[in-house]
Amino acid sequence: MKIDIIEIQNKLSLRKRNVTIASGAKKSAVLIPIVKRENGFTLLFTKRTEDVEHHKGQISFPGGATDSDDRNIIETALREADEEIGLKKEFVKIIGLLDEVRTPSDFHITPVVGFIENLPALKRNENEVLEIFEIDLNNFFDEKIIRTELREVFGKTRTVYFYDVWREPIWGATAYFVKQLVDIINSQN
Repeated sequence: MKIDIIEIQNKLSLRKRNVTIASGAKKSAVLIPIVKRENGFTLLFTKRTEDVEHHKGQISFPGGATDSDDRNIIETALREADEEIGLKKEFVKIIGLLDEVRTPSDFHITPVVGFIENLPALKRNENEVLEIFEIDLNNFFDEKIIRTELREVFGKTRTVYFYDVWREPIWGATAYFVKQLVDIINSQN
């Protein structure tokens, strides 16, 4: 599939976002890094260590809870990406926001989509990140790698997405954000 960053940015700016009001949930943000590579684009992920307080060992995007010093949710996402993987904000062009989600672990997450034209050398925070890896964005358009399960979340039955695209599944909020991005790229408006 031909992917155009300007077109993705336009689609993100024109859509109405679902903004969740999650009273009492921990306000947080993740950065969804779309990385330009010679052969196209990748999504950059992290595998969390078993030492972190939440989401031990899970695949995620760089991110975390909002600090009192953060001026806005974009600043949270950029600060967390710097803290977790050493990605400095000057390398990231913010192109939009996806729908927010409240997780079963009681985080209210705003996904911030960023474009990285030239990815610098990264340095993972060894306490939080076990591994940094990239997956070709085009892989996520293959319907054979996505599956769903119904789960009870906050007293409601929800669809949980799983992408079998790496040595272990990408699932939960991270997979939901990928699904949103893929759907936006595929949309006709």
